Amino acid sequence: MGSKQRNLFIILTGIFLTNALLAEMIGVKIFSLEKFLNVEPANIPLFKDIVLDFNLTAGVIIWPVVFITTDIINEYFGKKGVRKISFLTAGFILYAFIVVYIITYLPPADFWLDVNSKDADGNAFNINYAFQSIFRQGQRIIVASLIAFVIGQLLDVFVFQRLRRITGDRMIWLRATGSTLVSQFVDSFVVLYLAFHLFIDNPEQKWPMALVLSVGIINYIYKFIVAIALTPVIYAGHYLIDRFLGKELAEKMKQEATETSTGFF
Repeated sequence: MGSKQRNLFIILTGIFLTNALLAEMIGVKIFSLEKFLNVEPANIPLFKDIVLDFNLTAGVIIWPVVFITTDIINEYFGKKGVRKISFLTAGFILYAFIVVYIITYLPPADFWLDVNSKDADGNAFNINYAFQSIFRQGQRIIVASLIAFVIGQLLDVFVFQRLRRITGDRMIWLRATGSTLVSQFVDSFVVLYLAFHLFIDNPEQKWPMALVLSVGIINYIYKFIVAIALTPVIYAGHYLIDRFLGKELAEKMKQEATETSTGFF
């Protein structure tokens, strides 16, 4: 691998890893998209008596960066490149959560508790409890998220390369957006099914399948819209990378990526 190829791979790996890790870390916060846009709640009636609004995990804000990076890595480094980065990222995410989880058990310093004993309104506030509550958000969610992440990445590269064999160098939007839409459809439902249905023993806490499907649909609608909207960004990324590599090297890498990307695994 030449210096340009190596530097490109390192840069893409850094972007991918950083955003995937951040998305997992901030994903414990659920925000209202309607409140952010200052519009009325959607109140979408779906299954049975379930009515849903666009309440999304904060991780979706930067997750589109992972979509784009995956497609670019797929284009220039093929299945081998995506698989390498995906498994590496999954390992680092797991490591990060283990470290953070251990840190939540460290005894807090008295002065730290005293300095942060009240919130902005002057109410009593236990910052250590808040810290633990945020970072101990269920190990099942972490496991489910990592499983869904790996499955989604493998599916993305498989669909991408299948479409590339059909389209050749044409129709970047089809293979990039198409692979993202397919992989994120699966990811949206797998993580919810595992985290809130399959891995739950308490019947009172287990989500019914109707709720899993409803929330999954809401999340996928958002991802679908974002994937379409980001199409121009994908073209811009290809343009900049082709200029950096040079036309001859860029075409060679794309061809090798296609030839070496066969099968699902």
